[in-house]
Amino acid sequence: MEELVVSESLKENIKIIKKIFSNNDSIVYRELKSKNARSSYCLIYIDGMVNNNIVNENIIKPIMGISLKPSEIDIRYIDYISLNIIEINNVQKSKSITEVAESINRGKSILFVEGSEEALILETTDIKERQITEPPSESVVRGPRVGFTEAINTNITLLTKLINNTDLKFQYITIGNATKTKICISYIEGIAHNEVVNEVIQRINNINIDGILESYYIEELIQDNALSIFKTVGSTERPDVVASKLLEGRVAIICDNSSFVLTVPFLFIEYFQVNEDYYHGYMFSSFNRILRAMCFWLTISVPALYIGIVNFHHEILPTNLYISIAQARAGVPIPTVIEAVVMLVTFEILREAGARLPKQIGQAVSIVGALVLGESAVNARLVSAPMVIITAITGISGFTIPNLITTSIILRVLLICLSTTLGLFGYSFGLIAISFYLVSMNSFGINYMEYTSLIDRHNFQDSIIRKPWPYMDKKPQLLAKDAIRLRFKNRRKGK
Repeated sequence: MEELVVSESLKENIKIIKKIFSNNDSIVYRELKSKNARSSYCLIYIDGMVNNNIVNENIIKPIMGISLKPSEIDIRYIDYISLNIIEINNVQKSKSITEVAESINRGKSILFVEGSEEALILETTDIKERQITEPPSESVVRGPRVGFTEAINTNITLLTKLINNTDLKFQYITIGNATKTKICISYIEGIAHNEVVNEVIQRINNINIDGILESYYIEELIQDNALSIFKTVGSTERPDVVASKLLEGRVAIICDNSSFVLTVPFLFIEYFQVNEDYYHGYMFSSFNRILRAMCFWLTISVPALYIGIVNFHHEILPTNLYISIAQARAGVPIPTVIEAVVMLVTFEILREAGARLPKQIGQAVSIVGALVLGESAVNARLVSAPMVIITAITGISGFTIPNLITTSIILRVLLICLSTTLGLFGYSFGLIAISFYLVSMNSFGINYMEYTSLIDRHNFQDSIIRKPWPYMDKKPQLLAKDAIRLRFKNRRKGK
């Protein structure tokens, strides 16, 4: 199908635009005449998406004040208007009706001039945006209290402010047959590997979908294995997190209308690292990372271990402890595994209710609901007290790693099933299978379990533990081409 182009006839251009935007009463068609009365114009825009003051003072008023005739001007009339009349900082010319229509939808104004085969695209967008605030899902005690917004230009500005370097690159791609969503791929030239950048661009270009409403659409469409319960694409609302990942050689994907920016490659170790680790002492940060890893093991393992030991291997428990558990379970009418499943499902219901309700009410429902249900269930002999404790440990441990909550639930159920049938042997088999699965995964060509080995001293500088800044002089070798992070000026490390 031949693409429509701008016509010299002003009436024909207006007719085409009205046909494209038929049954759309939000479109404004402002026909104008200048003082010389020899030229006709039409300004087209969407009401509510433009700055009316700019439209009136910087476009309409100057055009209506034109006194020169087209024959009295040495350059093309459309160029004269663009260079000498229009008083805004971003003016583009286009011959494509498709580009003109898309620009109108983005909040820009279009100026058609009688006798010109080009239209002027004028930057008059004034869409109300959410203010820059601290992201509620990633609040910190110490660190920048700034978060991304739903405006792609604002997010790019926040990154540019943090990385004031000409090597910081931004490449735009438009995807979504209906939504025409603007996507920006960002990386630092000379640090990010070209293979990773090209792979990201290729995967995004291969997306053929009607619409992209949030960055998670892209996250699921470009990850290495869409069926995996472990994600291979990171996401964050914090500019400082994205900036730090760019400096390590990763690639960022910024999606318009989304406050979450994606980063790739994403490795397993990143689940246990948070931005605040770099704003506190290395000992405190390392302890917290180890604690998060331990909590991940607890949240997937505690119910399975309890079921396996109580049902199959109770001889490994101290006698007094086993007698205490047996007495607590006396009178409970359901098996241990059903007891565990019921309590864990109840906990997830309370968590979901607390998340969906308004903040003040949600917290009250979660706390009061847990206390009332737990105590009532024990008093009624529906569940045992040890199982309530097991459920509490499991749930609270999962809250330390919010990005792994869904994954933890699936792994927890898997290990419970194995422990119910095979005891601790089934539990051990499950852990081994999970380990083999993680080792076999890749994220954009990088092994998923990189930087978790204790053997590689270089990559272990910033892994499950964080060394002091003077000793973190190298970047991850597999991610960054420029491996030097810290250069000392006439002083030794640690001095």
